Amino acid sequence: MIQKSIQILEKLQHKTGLFPAAARDVKTGYNRAWLRDNVYAAIGLEAAKNKRALIRTYRALLDIFLKHEYKIDWMIRQPFPKEAYRYIHARYDPITMAEIYEEWGNKQNDAIGAVLFKIGELEKKGNRIIRNSNDLRILQKLVDYLGAIEYWHDRDNGIWEENEEIHASSIGACVAGLKAISHIIEVPGQLILKGQDALNELLPRESGTKETDLALLSLIYPYNAANEQQKFQILKNVESRLLKRRGVIRYAGDKYYNNGIGEAEWTFGLPWLAIIYRQMNNPEKYAYYMKKTYDAMNKKGELPELYYSGTSRHNENTPLAWSQAMFLAARL
Repeated sequence: MIQKSIQILEKLQHKTGLFPAAARDVKTGYNRAWLRDNVYAAIGLEAAKNKRALIRTYRALLDIFLKHEYKIDWMIRQPFPKEAYRYIHARYDPITMAEIYEEWGNKQNDAIGAVLFKIGELEKKGNRIIRNSNDLRILQKLVDYLGAIEYWHDRDNGIWEENEEIHASSIGACVAGLKAISHIIEVPGQLILKGQDALNELLPRESGTKETDLALLSLIYPYNAANEQQKFQILKNVESRLLKRRGVIRYAGDKYYNNGIGEAEWTFGLPWLAIIYRQMNNPEKYAYYMKKTYDAMNKKGELPELYYSGTSRHNENTPLAWSQAMFLAARL
């Protein structure tokens, strides 16, 4: 299953280096490339030690920012008013890198933090992502962009692309990203401190309307942006309120693919928990969540986006690159 999952993930990647969210021919729009999903998909490449493909993904993400640099410049020069269309968008054509503009909840600050975090982390590990002064320039502008929008109290759409609120998962991603990239480019200390203060004030809640949310797991892995007490509370809340048979629901009352019985069960929540418990040196919990992950695979060995509540029927977004990558990160 490990080798099969590597093949599934690598087959999804376009020649540009970008991943669609799911299968290339899916009709749901998941044939497009999300910034965030590419970061998580590349975690699978890193686990599989496919260094060449890993570097291609991050250089493609940098190329996206360079292609739309004028937009980043505009926000830095004139951050107000904060119309949604002025933000760095979340989705792109994986071949042309053209921005997909629809009313989609495109204010997703965590995606910028995610890219900064992984590039900073990978460079520290000896992976040469940064090619030249153009890459350094755009990375500096991404830091300046987060300062311009005042990410620590900016109402964005969050990981799930929904309500505009102040999201702990978005703030945490930005804090982690700024810390990770600070050994490469200039990051004002206050930019990190303001985010850290805002994060501590909000946790263990995700937002004003969501007490418990699957997105909070990102503050444990990969970002390590929560302290021990916060990690314990996040895990306790997720496991007691969101964990289901074939996945983890995103939050109570989630309407996305809700079948009337209950909220959809997202498969990547299972290997995500396995990764966290492996890092916590808890082999029993790790084995428990790995078994649940295997049980959530379909007959093709794929991990779909989600299962309809209480059923063995999954939606059409399969294989989900994010899920497949999390499995590899948990298993390797």
